[in-house]
Amino acid sequence: MRRNLPSVQALSCFESAARHESYTRAAQELSLTQSAVSRQILALEAQLGVLLFRRTRHGVTLTPAGRQYGRQVARWLQGLERDTLDVMAHQGHGGAVSLAAVPTFATRWLLPRLSRLARRHPDIVVHIETQTRPFLFGDTPFDAALYAGTPEQVANWPGVQARRLMWETVVPVCSPVLLATALARAGKGREEGAQTLSPRQLAELPLLQQSTRPQGWRQWFDAMGMQDAPRVLDGPRYELFSMTAGAAAHGLGVALMPPMLIEAELARGELVVACDRPLRRERGYYLIMPAQPQPPVLAAFAQWLGEMAAESEADPRGE
Repeated sequence: MRRNLPSVQALSCFESAARHESYTRAAQELSLTQSAVSRQILALEAQLGVLLFRRTRHGVTLTPAGRQYGRQVARWLQGLERDTLDVMAHQGHGGAVSLAAVPTFATRWLLPRLSRLARRHPDIVVHIETQTRPFLFGDTPFDAALYAGTPEQVANWPGVQARRLMWETVVPVCSPVLLATALARAGKGREEGAQTLSPRQLAELPLLQQSTRPQGWRQWFDAMGMQDAPRVLDGPRYELFSMTAGAAAHGLGVALMPPMLIEAELARGELVVACDRPLRRERGYYLIMPAQPQPPVLAAFAQWLGEMAAESEADPRGE
């Protein structure tokens, strides 16, 4: 049965003209004549039975239908180009995984481990783009997602299968100078030989707030039995864990951080544990995939990712 599909050339002409809202600029971009671009778009409109552009004395403007169709065509052409380049690069071997990911987890946990994936599966390439909210896989070019959220949030994501990689466990950290100053100030008020602070001593220090976890310090102090901590909501707020880690390393205060996201800072001694009382939150990190059988390349990536997560959760500080 013949499919009702426009030609790639017609779609390329339309996508370029829609992006620029100009036949002239589309022709320049595609190394075609303006009349050739116009003919392709007229043929596309005739096939669709829909007007995509309004012609005016000063050029063309997209119709509402043209604007919506333009977004869809641009996404399809990008996916086709990506898949074509992947086939050319791999010559039929291995494959690529297009991954949507929360930025700090991807940068600080996943990227340092991808060389291990390359050693095991040299034919697998992972493309990563930032995405923090649930989405419909059918509307995107993504094969899978790394998502941070609660079990309830994951359960409400339609049409997917979710694999929990690890829980989000946090611990107070700060710069070594700030910790040394606080320990010296505590003096006789701390245990003999103690190298970290008690929760009550920690409550006297500036607390750095994570805007995506606004109740983080309140939950931590409550778990430590300190419902009377007075400054749990005070302090500067940062959107990303990477920002909070940077502020803590520069001595601005104490941050409540997942150790797996600050492995490099802990190893270099830029951050140290201020109070060795970790807390496991209700949030976790999940691998999200469409609810359908997975291609071999994605199945191999998912298996490797699960192994890395189990290793990291067993030894969250990488020691």
